[in-house]
Amino acid sequence: MPYEPPPHLSALSLSDLADIVESRRLPAVETWTPTHIGESHMRIAADGAWFHKGGRINRPAMVRAFSALLTRDDSGQHWLVTPAEKLAIAVDDAAFLATDMEVRQDAAGRPVIAFRLNTDDLVLAGPDHPLRAAGTPDTPAYYLAVRHGTEARLNRSTYGQLIDHALTVSPPDTLAIESQGARFGLIPA
Repeated sequence: MPYEPPPHLSALSLSDLADIVESRRLPAVETWTPTHIGESHMRIAADGAWFHKGGRINRPAMVRAFSALLTRDDSGQHWLVTPAEKLAIAVDDAAFLATDMEVRQDAAGRPVIAFRLNTDDLVLAGPDHPLRAAGTPDTPAYYLAVRHGTEARLNRSTYGQLIDHALTVSPPDTLAIESQGARFGLIPA
């Protein structure tokens, strides 16, 4: 069956978003103990493009499949993990890009911020998927925890959406947002 990307975020209710997030079947890479460790000869560029031996991987379905196998260890090394192999992959910045966001309200009226990634994954920011501010106050960069230690960097338009939202809910000198009951400061330390 061919892959069909989810609808645009703006067309989805919070219930729809939660259903899509829940329905994504991901391999249990955290339970695998591969015996072979090696090099994948792959790289994820800062713009989210994937490369193998210098050639760009142009098939979105392949990128989506590989992305489900990604982990990052405590030293910051990214790995493609299968039951048989654990292969190092070079990542220029973050493994994913957040390319869109929407804010919804849960049943209690609390904000929930949903992000779409360049792999069409949907991630709901919150305690399990925190946002972090990096860089400097003059040149900030924002990252969203995805899974298995990996992160998504917010692209320029998504960064703009996040700041526009933050300015409606907090004063500029304490720029912060909330999602699923967690609060995230947006001014880099």
